[in-house]
Amino acid sequence: MMKKLIYLLTLSFSTAVMAQVQTPQPSPAAKIEQTVGLTQVTVEYSRPAKRGREIMGALVPYGEMWRTGANKNTVISFSDAVTFGDQTLAAGSYAIFTRPGEKQWEVFFYTATENWGTPADWDASKVAATLEVETKETGTIESFTIWISNLNNNGATLNIGWDTKRIAMPFGVPTVAKASASIKETLKNKPEHRDYYNAAVYFLQEGQDLKKAKEWIAKAIEGKDDAYWYFRQQSLILAGLNDTAGAIASAKKSLALAEKAGNPDYVRMNKASIAEWSK
Repeated sequence: MMKKLIYLLTLSFSTAVMAQVQTPQPSPAAKIEQTVGLTQVTVEYSRPAKRGREIMGALVPYGEMWRTGANKNTVISFSDAVTFGDQTLAAGSYAIFTRPGEKQWEVFFYTATENWGTPADWDASKVAATLEVETKETGTIESFTIWISNLNNNGATLNIGWDTKRIAMPFGVPTVAKASASIKETLKNKPEHRDYYNAAVYFLQEGQDLKKAKEWIAKAIEGKDDAYWYFRQQSLILAGLNDTAGAIASAKKSLALAEKAGNPDYVRMNKASIAEWSK
């Protein structure tokens, strides 16, 4: 009985010691994960709120270095080398520091990412790139926000905004080089029909060699001749080569297969293309 009582008291004491008050953080953590082309981009940061305060030029002074968020450093990571204008950032992780101004911000990509706030001793040798970016007016952004917009195969725009100000930084990714290398390597080593299909569609989307895309989509169809989406892409490639008759023929095959499969989207797209190309 005594042993049981001691055990219960010990358990109760341990539970009390381990219990902690949980309340919302004033600057909650956030994480962005975005694929841009073939490049992985990740941003981890904290989001302070305006809460009725004057932000730019007050809470965030103009002309002073800012951690660009709250708490631990805001960190951006790239799986490949990327370009901001004429500057290249190697693959890796960087803390983002800024020096906001009324009309322009300086943005610093800093290789040391484990500071809490700005570094006690700023090391210029750790600055991998510096940008000067004009500010833009925006509707009120209550919580500090970083987001990626204008997404395309070859780049996107990194945005930072709070209160009524934001900055936008377009960047490029090496999709063409990576995709071209992948296509070259894959197609010389027993490719499957889907490899030919993906290569053809990529060349179509990027406006590259459509004659080569025509060869590849034909090989894809040889491997799978019941895929309405294969014939759909073939029709678009042939249209791009000004082979209207061939494009209509492929679109009709895609239409018939799509109707059989019960795919209304492809039925609608093919009917629209056939009508357009038949004018």
